Amino acid sequence: MIRALVFDFDGLILETETPIFQSWQELYREYGQELSFETWAKIIGTADTEYEPLRALEELLGALLERQAVEARRLQRETELVQEQPVLPGVEQYLQDAHRLGLKVGLASSSPCSWVQGHLTRLGLLDYFDAIRASDDVERTKPDPALYTLAVQGLGVSPGQAIALEDSPNGLLAARRAGLFCVAVPNDLTRSLALEQADMQLASLAHMPLETLLVEVEARLDGRG
Repeated sequence: MIRALVFDFDGLILETETPIFQSWQELYREYGQELSFETWAKIIGTADTEYEPLRALEELLGALLERQAVEARRLQRETELVQEQPVLPGVEQYLQDAHRLGLKVGLASSSPCSWVQGHLTRLGLLDYFDAIRASDDVERTKPDPALYTLAVQGLGVSPGQAIALEDSPNGLLAARRAGLFCVAVPNDLTRSLALEQADMQLASLAHMPLETLLVEVEARLDGRG
């Protein structure tokens, strides 16, 4: 029986991924360069990567940049774009319904705790979560399963009693490795990525009520779906 939901954050609760990518694309274009989605897609959902977009830009230019000033300018643009974003469709209803149904609610994010909790507080969603695990809590982020393992432990449930809600291949792989049932809910940026690790896929959380999802998941888990 499902007893918990574990949410990803970036791209699942708040569409931060497109603004971050856009801010980097704009920076590259200032210097006459292009940052492709194919390059960027490899790092969506993870903090464990050797790819550094600023260093890659310097390599394209064959010159060093004033990193602190350039990154400060890009980060300001990223912040502007992120703060324009609403909570993604269906998220608040799922959180309300989970509370009503007595489900535990966790969060597993490859971003820092300060980023996740700051935005959740700003959006008025922080109190819905019983356990939050972020990059500060692990040595390796997604696709390593540690974040999901710690999240379900914090909720006091087994992995098989939890549903992971994810938007990226790295996140789905992490949740699957940890033993959770995986539901992919891609956003505009991740919709074209390979999401075959998912057990189910929804166009958005607004497309299926939580109670319907629970019935569908439990039917699949006991072999009827």
